[in-house]
Amino acid sequence: MNAEQLRNALAKVQEPKGYYFNVDDKMVMPLMESLLINKERYGYMACPCRLATGDYETDRDIICPCEYREPDVQEFGACFCGLYVSKAVRDGQEKIRDVPERRDPERALAALGL
Repeated sequence: MNAEQLRNALAKVQEPKGYYFNVDDKMVMPLMESLLINKERYGYMACPCRLATGDYETDRDIICPCEYREPDVQEFGACFCGLYVSKAVRDGQEKIRDVPERRDPERALAALGL
């Protein structure tokens, strides 16, 4: 599977749920490629915008789409990466706002071995 095939497959599943890909393909396609790299590296598609440990249970919250996507998109119009956006953002009715990191810092530090 290549990045475009992944994007198309995910769009079919996520758009009916109200999650759309950012219209900026210059951002989306490298994220798709990074998801595929993480899939090969870890066996799952860890968020490419965060450090993963390689331990499925530790990284479970950041497997794309991560568990923070829903509240991020509802509150800010986009997920932390800016990969997924709301319909209003996709249609240009709203702009993406800065999305703060919701992940527990302990989990992020675990990826660094701290």
